[in-house]
Amino acid sequence: MTTIGDQQLLKRMNRSVLLRLLRAQPGLSRARLAAESGLTKSTVSLLVRELIDEDWLSEGGTAVADGLGRPSTPLRINVGVRALMGVEIAVETVRLVCVSLQGEVLYADTHALTDGSPAGVCAQVARMAAAANAQLKKGGLRVSSIGVCVPGAVDDCTGVVRFAPNLGWRNVSLLPALEEAFAAVGLPGVTVQLQNDADAAVLGEYEFVASEYKLAANENKLASNENKLASGEGEDPLIFVNCDVGVGAGVVLNDRLFTGAQGMAGEIGHTILELDGPLCSCGRRGCAEAFFGSRVLEREGADTQRAAAFFGVLLQNLWVTFNPRAIVLGGKACAEHRGFAQAAFESVKRHADGAGMPAPALRTARYDELAPAVGAAALALHEYLRPLQPDAKARRARALARAVA
Repeated sequence: MTTIGDQQLLKRMNRSVLLRLLRAQPGLSRARLAAESGLTKSTVSLLVRELIDEDWLSEGGTAVADGLGRPSTPLRINVGVRALMGVEIAVETVRLVCVSLQGEVLYADTHALTDGSPAGVCAQVARMAAAANAQLKKGGLRVSSIGVCVPGAVDDCTGVVRFAPNLGWRNVSLLPALEEAFAAVGLPGVTVQLQNDADAAVLGEYEFVASEYKLAANENKLASNENKLASGEGEDPLIFVNCDVGVGAGVVLNDRLFTGAQGMAGEIGHTILELDGPLCSCGRRGCAEAFFGSRVLEREGADTQRAAAFFGVLLQNLWVTFNPRAIVLGGKACAEHRGFAQAAFESVKRHADGAGMPAPALRTARYDELAPAVGAAALALHEYLRPLQPDAKARRARALARAVA
């Protein structure tokens, strides 16, 4: 017997299929969606009506042929109602962005981190979110979700930041505190998710394909809904390396964000590259971060050539471990030391040539310094489009149930 839960899951799966098709191929008609998805025309019509009513889709524009010579109405992702908000909590900075469902940056704001304590950070993030929400409302948009990322290991089942040495945090229950802070400034009931900064950044690269996008950050105004971005799911596996004060990697593997058993996957900044090497912020010696974190490169007399050589070794180790289609570099160290990033890329290519193998595609972040914040905004969308993956709240509820059992 089919249960109600099974029926709801099937509906979510079918809705996600339609949304993903329209992100990749804007303008498909209902008939074309039925042909591409394998769903019946009646099922597609029902689901499309629901998605239009919920402001996920819009219809209109020049009619297209449905394959039988009859005109049909094209459908597109509705970028004029829903917006996604993302926040990056960095060691010295807080960045906030709002993006459309297709990845267009609508609003951006950056402030120095004024108080590094968890309570102080939550209060500052909430104030920035309230200001951003006010701007969205002026443009007729509403926030569908808020994603937040931090430079540390995050247990996404519980919302606990297990290890963020550059913030001085260990086992901080951050997600509940953020939810309370957002509710206090008038943002209750909005889905809130928490993730590592590099893990978030890789989702921005994965979900939003490269395109020119309009950014009105200087004036803190909403940009017009132009230059749409589509889904870039062809790059799988995909690795994003965030090289800032700390160094971390985000990995998409088999259409899923790979975080490991306790959220520690990708903590490459604390892989040891040299025994008894320089002291790292984590207390150990010879970690990757101690060789090419941004603060190391900013020191007077820093040997960027040697740093790039170590960085190249780390990237080639990631390459042979995950065999990704692409490796993307982002973060302050790469943005401010372009020669450093290029030298690391060339090192990977030399390793590949030496092994007689083609190197993965190598590039810098499409959203530059906003990459982690944009990726944080993509967190809820990534999960919504993959209904077989339990959502964050369900995972947290199960984890908490196990903890009190």
